[in-house]
Amino acid sequence: MSRHAFEAHDHQDCIADAVAAAERLCAERKLQFTQVRQRVLEILLSEHKAMGAYEILDHLRAEGLGSQPPVAYRALDFLTKHGLAHRIERLNAFIACTHLQNAHAPAFLICRSCERVVEAESDPVGGELGRAATQAGFVIERTVREAEGLCPACAGAAPDVAGDRTASA
Repeated sequence: MSRHAFEAHDHQDCIADAVAAAERLCAERKLQFTQVRQRVLEILLSEHKAMGAYEILDHLRAEGLGSQPPVAYRALDFLTKHGLAHRIERLNAFIACTHLQNAHAPAFLICRSCERVVEAESDPVGGELGRAATQAGFVIERTVREAEGLCPACAGAAPDVAGDRTASA
């Protein structure tokens, strides 16, 4: 991941590439990638923001793909279960996975100002958490790492970023 992940860009290529990768993954695993599941993934890919289930449901409802919460929740459950999307615990929201090509432990960088979320890769086993788990005889199966702060654009627009950090500490 680079600093460019926070920059504005044309999402059409991102969406097309990610949907094609999801279709391949589902075909390899013999999973049903239904129209609603695909559309929910496309909605999540449309912005680099985490989205709540009801926000996604509003999109589905407007497109005639479902109006009841279980429609969105079932699609999100499928996507998260199979690694096509992630749940952002802090925001109680979801984001499309941007690293489908490899198994990874995601870490999320969440801008508290513009709410943009970028997925980065982390290595919980090799870091401080991994060392603590090893010492305790614990086997890590899943981690959730979320960092809140300011993206480059919002940090540049903030009048006194250093003052904000020390005031909230």
